[in-house]
Amino acid sequence: MRKVKVAALQMSCTENAEENLAKAERLVRKAAAAGAQVILTQELFETLYFCQKEKPEFYGYAVELENSRAVGRFQSVAKELGVVLPVSFYEKKNNARYNSLAMIDATGEVLGVYRKSHIPDGPGYEEKYYFNPGDTGFCVWNTKFGKIGAGICWDQWYPEAARCMALMGAEILMYPTAIGSEPENPEVDSKDHWQRCMIGHAACNLVPVVAANRIGEESIGNSTIRFYGSSFITNAVGEKIAEAGRTEEAVLYAEFDLDAIADQRAEWGIFRDRRPDLYRAVLTYDGVVK
Repeated sequence: MRKVKVAALQMSCTENAEENLAKAERLVRKAAAAGAQVILTQELFETLYFCQKEKPEFYGYAVELENSRAVGRFQSVAKELGVVLPVSFYEKKNNARYNSLAMIDATGEVLGVYRKSHIPDGPGYEEKYYFNPGDTGFCVWNTKFGKIGAGICWDQWYPEAARCMALMGAEILMYPTAIGSEPENPEVDSKDHWQRCMIGHAACNLVPVVAANRIGEESIGNSTIRFYGSSFITNAVGEKIAEAGRTEEAVLYAEFDLDAIADQRAEWGIFRDRRPDLYRAVLTYDGVVK
């Protein structure tokens, strides 16, 4: 029996980075006090979601890993509380900029950095302007409380990413997120679709999924997004076992027996019966295998 308690945080963000960091730390401490051992914060929580508009001044938000206020602060918090903290930040490396996640172990050590692989580009979500495509490949870290795989927001729409992390041994999949309304299509509400994609990752891989989204209304120039929260946690067969509302600050919890889930995954035969020799079309853009 190898039990782990996870938490997902949901909060609003402002233009004041110190306020955002302090709020996130307060929620991390609340989660840890309730026994959570792996605590997920949301995507790019240090600032407003600046990717709504293409503004060159926002390039200045990017910092090297060693200079990130968010990463440095939560290294100290992780060490003090003995918890694992995946932390999203805007990373600069020489002339490249990435939407990145630092996996901080319970000792405060950064085990590694994942750089977002799939970069969206559309009204209100102009990420290709700000981020290079990630070059780390998918990452799974052997933390104190289990093997954790993490994607970032748009990554969660790709079953290939989840399957790769599961094949690499991930026992829990985590997705920090910033998603809400579509500024040019206000009638579109993707909340249920968004959740169903990740529920499928859990069910198809027999791996619990944890997703943390932000809340609140944010405006950059003439663009406004209402982030719809709805952060959630599934069990290993895709059942939602914890879910936040659309507007309230929240801390979600769930406990898993990773050994029992591993036994269930083996017994179900999904990975035994895979046929990677038949999947070459996945490696193409047009589905034509040459």
